[in-house]
Amino acid sequence: MPKKELTGIIVSDKMQKTVVVKVERIKEHPLYRRRYKVHKKYKAHVENQADYKIGDKVTIRECRPMSKDKRWEVAGKIE
Repeated sequence: MPKKELTGIIVSDKMQKTVVVKVERIKEHPLYRRRYKVHKKYKAHVENQADYKIGDKVTIRECRPMSKDKRWEVAGKIE
């Protein structure tokens, strides 16, 4: 089974070997058909933190649990 991949923007890089990535998606209201944005923040593991800064657009991929909150890893930067 392939691992899930999401695209988002780094909103925090203050932790060691961890970045917080905000992923936005568009939902549609079931009755009124109005589209609206929802977002969720994911903690993602990153080996070389010097390559990633706040505001970078990145892809994150599912991985094994690395801590209580961290179940994603940074797959790469999107230019």
